[in-house]
Amino acid sequence: MTLIMPAPEPEIMARRDELIARLRAILSPGGLIVDEVARRAYECDAFTMYRALPLVVALPETVEEVCAVMALAAEMDVKIVPRGAGTSLSGGSMPLEDGILLGMSKFNRILEIDYENRCARVEPGVQNLAISKAVEAEGFYYAPDPSSQIACSIGGNVAENAGGVHCLKYGLTTNNILGLNVALMGGELVRLGGKHLDSEAYDLLGLMTGSEGLLGVVTEVTVRILQKPSTARGLLLGFASVAEGARCVGAIIAHGVIPGGLEMMDKATVHAVERFQPCGYPLDAEALVIVELDGTQAEVDHLVAVVEDIARAEGATTLRVSTSEAERLQFWAGRKNAFPAVSCIAPDYLCMDGTIPRGRLPDALAGMDKLAKQYGLGVANVFHAGDGNLHPLILYDASKEGDVERAEKLGFDILRLCVSLGGVLTGEHGVGVEKRDLMGEMFSEVDLNQQMRVKCAFDPAGRLNPGKVFPTLHRCAEFGMMHVSGGAMRFPDLPRF
Repeated sequence: MTLIMPAPEPEIMARRDELIARLRAILSPGGLIVDEVARRAYECDAFTMYRALPLVVALPETVEEVCAVMALAAEMDVKIVPRGAGTSLSGGSMPLEDGILLGMSKFNRILEIDYENRCARVEPGVQNLAISKAVEAEGFYYAPDPSSQIACSIGGNVAENAGGVHCLKYGLTTNNILGLNVALMGGELVRLGGKHLDSEAYDLLGLMTGSEGLLGVVTEVTVRILQKPSTARGLLLGFASVAEGARCVGAIIAHGVIPGGLEMMDKATVHAVERFQPCGYPLDAEALVIVELDGTQAEVDHLVAVVEDIARAEGATTLRVSTSEAERLQFWAGRKNAFPAVSCIAPDYLCMDGTIPRGRLPDALAGMDKLAKQYGLGVANVFHAGDGNLHPLILYDASKEGDVERAEKLGFDILRLCVSLGGVLTGEHGVGVEKRDLMGEMFSEVDLNQQMRVKCAFDPAGRLNPGKVFPTLHRCAEFGMMHVSGGAMRFPDLPRF
């Protein structure tokens, strides 16, 4: 696939020296990277198939600096690409050759922990796991836990609406945040939501969550923190076929049981995990299902018995129940390390992200296996089985001629399969550049144009993270959405600082 991005604009390239001089005047010492070698560190995110060298890298330290950079970009008509920890798997923070890469890594403070209102205010560069670490002494935690939680930032989680192994019961990022402070393209700062549970008027908080950096730059997040359940136990279930494992997942939900986590891995992934970080997974199982049940002691004991009966009825060949907290965490350790573990069985892999109705899991897995054989590539499956969010890992060797192209085409066909089964193109990784050209598989031109109008309301000149999500580049003037006055957008009903 040839990746088409907005072509570098000669005028901006010619004014680079002016841009650098004005950015230096805004940013703190060390906050601007112009050296080519240093900029190379930012040329891609975790979607490494495509790279671009940013024009400059700005690393602001204060909200005022962020707003000033945004205002300067609007004034000089320069593109901006926001970046968190760079763990995006869809190319959402891939830079542009004629744009500012706005790195938010220095915004790494936890500003307030409010146990009375069960929330915390954090800066967007705070690592996901750091929030739970900060409140664990008081028996609290932050629920969304993507596999990259040790590295990914909360601002990036908001941009992609990240999930994790516990999203089935506790929801995605959008279900666990209460407020955002957002810098708009003209340099204005707005507050959406707060510590309260409900907001008036339009749900702009929901609109911003999952917007992939196309509408604004998050400068602060108010997250919901939860009290840890008094009891949590894990079950490790092995099956003689992937189809049997998938049926067991459906049967658990059909019985009215909503586990804290419900994950599935195939044999290829299990073997990779055991080589990478041995967890005692059954090597003879074709499919492994991990179930976590939490709540009060009596509730968990009852649910464990229910799930055991379901697993036996569905033909489980392995059935283990954790007897300690250490053993429960060991069950999860392999799943959390599944992505890096796959490097043990293939030189390269492409991590996909699609979602299907839970009841179509057997059809999806059979379809993916058929497609993989057609392309002559391997696929290791690991996914959030409880909510149907698939993460097939396409195995290939970039040093072999044609492997990269075949991997991409296989990935496209897997996502088309998800849509054909009633699913969607992404569950939590976002569209970015990876799935951008597949948006027409899911949305009509009318749908896409309506979405683009929303983008234009926030970013009239189309300068914020262009080339992502939408398969066709539009100028907002095409839609008559030029909401600009004096370089700043007008949102009269939004509270400002």
